[in-house]
Amino acid sequence: MRGLLCWLVLLFLLQPWESQLQLAGPRCHTGPLDLVFVIDSSRSVRPFEFETMRQFLVGLLRGLNVGPNATRVGVIQYSSQVQSVFPLRAFSRREDMERAIRDLVPLAQGTMTGLAIQYAMNVAFSVAEGARPPEERVPRVAVIVTDGRPQDRVAEVAAQARARGIEIYAVGVQRADVGSLRAMASPPLDEHVFLVESFDLIQEFGLQFQSRLCAIDLCAEGTHGCEHHCVNSPGSYFCRCQVGFVLQQDQRSCRAIDYCSFSNHSCQHECVSTPGGPRCHCREGHDLQPDGRSCQVRDLCNGVDHGCEFQCVSEGLSYRCLCPEGRQLQADGKSCDRCREGHVDLVLLVDGSKSVRPQNFELVKRFVNQIVDFLDVSPEGTRVGLVQFSSRVRTEFPLGRYGTAAEVKQAVLAVEYMERGTMTGLALQHMVEHSFSEAQGARPRALNVPRVGLVFTDGRSQDDISVWAARAKEEGIVMYAVGVGKAVEAELREIASEPAELHVSYAPDFGTMTHLLQNLRGSICPEEGISAGTELRSPCECESLVEFQGRTSANPNGLLNRSLAQLTARLEDLENQLTNQK
Repeated sequence: MRGLLCWLVLLFLLQPWESQLQLAGPRCHTGPLDLVFVIDSSRSVRPFEFETMRQFLVGLLRGLNVGPNATRVGVIQYSSQVQSVFPLRAFSRREDMERAIRDLVPLAQGTMTGLAIQYAMNVAFSVAEGARPPEERVPRVAVIVTDGRPQDRVAEVAAQARARGIEIYAVGVQRADVGSLRAMASPPLDEHVFLVESFDLIQEFGLQFQSRLCAIDLCAEGTHGCEHHCVNSPGSYFCRCQVGFVLQQDQRSCRAIDYCSFSNHSCQHECVSTPGGPRCHCREGHDLQPDGRSCQVRDLCNGVDHGCEFQCVSEGLSYRCLCPEGRQLQADGKSCDRCREGHVDLVLLVDGSKSVRPQNFELVKRFVNQIVDFLDVSPEGTRVGLVQFSSRVRTEFPLGRYGTAAEVKQAVLAVEYMERGTMTGLALQHMVEHSFSEAQGARPRALNVPRVGLVFTDGRSQDDISVWAARAKEEGIVMYAVGVGKAVEAELREIASEPAELHVSYAPDFGTMTHLLQNLRGSICPEEGISAGTELRSPCECESLVEFQGRTSANPNGLLNRSLAQLTARLEDLENQLTNQK
């Protein structure tokens, strides 16, 4: 029954204009039908377009078998509100319906299509408005004609209407949104969704609704000449095109619909017309986003083996490598420079007092790891230790524990914030007495490896720092002081080695610390060929001979030969360095 009544609706909608609606031969009568037209009269429908749609409706009515026991017709129009032009019960004569349609004044506001569907479901198809009771099983058909994108949701309310037995045909004109049409229409969509290029061509959607009602099969004779499909009609036939095509003026050949020409595709880059509707396409180097319309620059760093040591940044159709602040990109365009020539034992004293706060302590750890990034960490190169202090002192890891930068950075990230006070003096004492001991991983003084201490603090010390700050420098430790926020300049200068301009750094807050990296790199990283803090001493100087004599006297047996070999090698190195300086 549903299919038969569907074909009746198709026949009704077939005829393009009021002057062309009469079919050759007798009309096929198939039973009663409740039919409601839902017409978009928003401001986007221009006056001459609305007039075209009005004439089209009048033409459709002349092909209907109108009557109380046949087809009942109702019309509603909508924009930001819904208005009943006339309900199903209003007229039984076609002439009265035509007069009401000709008097129709468009609302010319928004496009609340979902609201209109809800009105049709709850009001227009109610028994009070003239619809036959459900027990009579009279088909209920809604034909929605719109030219734009709905300003409200349509999918859910359309599903409710279909669930109540209303068969929905969605007809889009020019600027209509294909996705919304498909969300509204009943299945199968290829029989219930229609899109025409302009109001002037609205009659073409009627041709696509046409189908067989009578028994004559003229298409079977094979002389129809239809490019796509031949469809029988009472005493005749017509040609129908596949979805995405429209019939040409010869009524036989088909032309692909250029959906992109409707200017409602919203594609950021390019629109490609396909039989299923408009599809957005992005220019080279961009990827289409999940919304199906916008484009984003392709992240080449995720799609290629870029080889960047630190960070890869996509730039259009290419990419480039970046290094941490304070480090330079090498000639290969991928790797970053390091302190490769210097052997340094570096101990970092990090303030973990309550004033730092947890979120800033995480920034401090990141800052420490940025320092590690420009060091050549290895057992033979730079060794790194970390001490945290507050009201007490805790060695997080000593100099000899980790042999790679990756291991050091992972250990730094695992450090837990201590809070409490700021005992900077106690931390300096711990560094001098323990952190640079051979037991903690520091290399013997005889190897002349520079010892560097870096104190990081954000406030005034709660204990005296002068004794152990002086003691650290007496022990040959090169001291750097980094202050943030409320750090006291006098204390920073007392902690740091001379000259203070090269050994004291300050940042007003934790978020601006990174600008200190370049200065620290230039200070901590030894110059090429000479370890920072290395004192070049002539092998003929008295101090060298005394040192040699002292070592041999302390071990008159097996140590003598070993010390002699070590000293000979060291003297050769020093001699080469002096030669290079000349």
